[in-house]
Amino acid sequence: MKNLIFYLTCSLSLVAYGQTDCNKLQSNFSTYNEAMSKIKSTKFTISDNVNTSRSSWVRGASFYSCDAKKGYFIIYTDTRNYIYKDLPISIWNGFKSASSFGSYYDKNIKNRYQLYLTN
Repeated sequence: MKNLIFYLTCSLSLVAYGQTDCNKLQSNFSTYNEAMSKIKSTKFTISDNVNTSRSSWVRGASFYSCDAKKGYFIIYTDTRNYIYKDLPISIWNGFKSASSFGSYYDKNIKNRYQLYLTN
């Protein structure tokens, strides 16, 4: 019961600080900056990060999901940040446990699950 009360209190606090409910997040964005801003200001059911310090190329990675099945995957590199949409949580879990983040990304994520921008 204490955990439930704590969870509800935290959830209400996050909404109070201006976070959007994930079910109200728009599905189309005109720019990557807009997408990043909207995703970062949304309250998701799952919000997860992985420590990528052992990677020579990947500087960070995050996963955000409303339904715990698919979500947004953001990967940070030396040169760019990439956003992927509808990435299955199984692919995220595989990425987190991969011996090489870059190789896993190239084989299982790159050129799939793109976030397409509207014009």
